[in-house]
Amino acid sequence: MSEFLIDSATDAKMFELAPVSLWIEDYSAVKALFDEWRAQGVADLRAHLAEDPVRVRQCSERIRILKVNRKTLSLFGARDLEHLIADLGKVLRDDTFKTHIEELVQLWDGHTRFSSHTVNYTLSGERLDIQLSAIILPGHEASWDRVMVAIEDVSEREGARRSLIATENYATGLFAHSPVSLWVEDFSGVKRLIDDVRARGVEDFRVFTDVHEEFVSRCMSEIRVLDVNARTLELFAAPDTETLLRNLGNVFRDEMGPHFREQLVDLWAGKLFQQREVVNYALDGTKLHLLLQFSVLPSHERDWSLVQVALTDISARKKAEAYLEYLGTHDVLTRTLNRSFYADELNRLERKGPLPITVIIADLNGLKTANDELGHAVGDALLRRAGEVFGSLVEKPASVARIGGDEFAVLLPGTDAAGGQAVLTALAGLIEVNNQYYPDLELSISTGIATSRPGDRLEQVVKRADLKMLHAKRLYYLQVDRDRRAAGAA
Repeated sequence: MSEFLIDSATDAKMFELAPVSLWIEDYSAVKALFDEWRAQGVADLRAHLAEDPVRVRQCSERIRILKVNRKTLSLFGARDLEHLIADLGKVLRDDTFKTHIEELVQLWDGHTRFSSHTVNYTLSGERLDIQLSAIILPGHEASWDRVMVAIEDVSEREGARRSLIATENYATGLFAHSPVSLWVEDFSGVKRLIDDVRARGVEDFRVFTDVHEEFVSRCMSEIRVLDVNARTLELFAAPDTETLLRNLGNVFRDEMGPHFREQLVDLWAGKLFQQREVVNYALDGTKLHLLLQFSVLPSHERDWSLVQVALTDISARKKAEAYLEYLGTHDVLTRTLNRSFYADELNRLERKGPLPITVIIADLNGLKTANDELGHAVGDALLRRAGEVFGSLVEKPASVARIGGDEFAVLLPGTDAAGGQAVLTALAGLIEVNNQYYPDLELSISTGIATSRPGDRLEQVVKRADLKMLHAKRLYYLQVDRDRRAAGAA
């Protein structure tokens, strides 16, 4: 199809029924304004817009909305297109114009696609955090008079249920140029396998897949991918559709197995629309966290021969969540675990063991002096070196946590006194090696160790180890030619 024929009956119907908010807009007046500015000598659009924010609104007011679909009216609470246009000032306000600058700059720079994370508002004033993606439709690059904009409401992603309704004769242009990754698949082979299992009298499909794990892999091998769009090739780093389809084993692997099993369980229960987070892999090996929306298309409920899958990349969000989870249990400076984890782990070991439990309390010598005389950057470097040493000291289920400014705790479950002494010996060796790499400033650590006895509370074990550490620290500062003031700068 040489261009997007939105006025055709079939395409109009598909546009109207699309499960994402779609807008067809005319940017030709914006292009004309850009041409005027270029003629006036404007070279840096971002600086030009920042110089006078009114210019951003001037661009926005030149955009003509030609058509929106049913999802758009529902999302923004509008009765019809006229109602939406009349109150557009309520939709596009406040933070919207800040991100609109970036969209305009992308167009100014010659891109036919643009995207942004921005804020809109419903006509009732409700804030919407949205992901906006747009494309100048093929055949309209010279005039910009047809731009397709897709908006996804990400403020309530988990609660959102977007209706993915299509027909067998879907609009090729809308599918091919959608800013969302779209797949059309044939699940009829999967349905035949599931129907066969049901016919054999199986009632609990989850238990069946527990016993017959190979059935999940067999179902996955029966999926036939009929088509994918350009966004899919871009997302999965595939040069063409044939290459992607030849390498589906590299795309759907590892963590995909459990997700696909849950998908089968839902299909067994009759859930023909599904939404879940999954993990796939691009052909270059990049791990992709995706929001998958799965729908058996209307009129294909009996055989599942036409299925639409929409994939939204949420990798950035998952990385942010993982980092926040890491911060909840780790000390950023030393990369050891933190006091919060230490307290929880003490409680867990108190309840579940295994016994005996050996505790090492360690304190960094000379940190205050290093901070006072050489600066906090040097003190932080000492702490990082201590973290490097402790990070190499033990493996799970043992743990090392920074529990104070210069204090660390090593928890050794299922370790007797002899095992604890072996860890102390290893610690001394690691410190010696570390000091060879950093000869200008000695890393020195005072330690105390205690092992639980029958009937001990762990807090008693920690207290004994702490007292021994304090004794070792006093001996350190009583050594010949050493005192607290000089130790850190040695």
